[in-house]
Amino acid sequence: MPLKNIEKIEIGNYVIRNWRKEDAASIVQYASNRKIWINLRDSFPHPYTMADAKAFLFRAMQMQIGSYFAVASDNEAIGSIGLVAGSDVHRFTAEMGYWLAEPFWGNGIMTAAVRALSEYAFRELGFHRIFAEPYTANAASARVLEKAGFALEGIMRASVFKDARILDQYLYAKVDERVRRNGR
Repeated sequence: MPLKNIEKIEIGNYVIRNWRKEDAASIVQYASNRKIWINLRDSFPHPYTMADAKAFLFRAMQMQIGSYFAVASDNEAIGSIGLVAGSDVHRFTAEMGYWLAEPFWGNGIMTAAVRALSEYAFRELGFHRIFAEPYTANAASARVLEKAGFALEGIMRASVFKDARILDQYLYAKVDERVRRNGR
């Protein structure tokens, strides 16, 4: 299911918006943080260089199947949130991923972003289910998902290899209740 670009989703004093070329400097400033990298997939580089930021922005601005968006203040991008659409029998399901710059942690920004993008994905994009798979060591991400209305469906034991360790992951999901009620 192709995703469309979003103009802007307001989340309090912040917005979810499309990435821009000029976001490269803020990505490098905030993403080159081991505390962020340790909770993400290895495709997220560390350290995060300007070349990495430019390559990411090129891909993000060209994507049609998966979409990544900036979480931003009026002045700069402070994080990222995205959806990767499933295919075949999973075509109405999307995986959500996100990160937020450390100076902005603990302010409810990512909870608001997860909630808002989920609702947008149900209402505007036609998804029926959105899931996320944070590492069990990432209690803050689990809290974000729970506060945004996601339910813990289980623990995937020994499911990833990150930073020379085998880790477990949570499986959280949110289902569009309109679909559940109507059976479609």
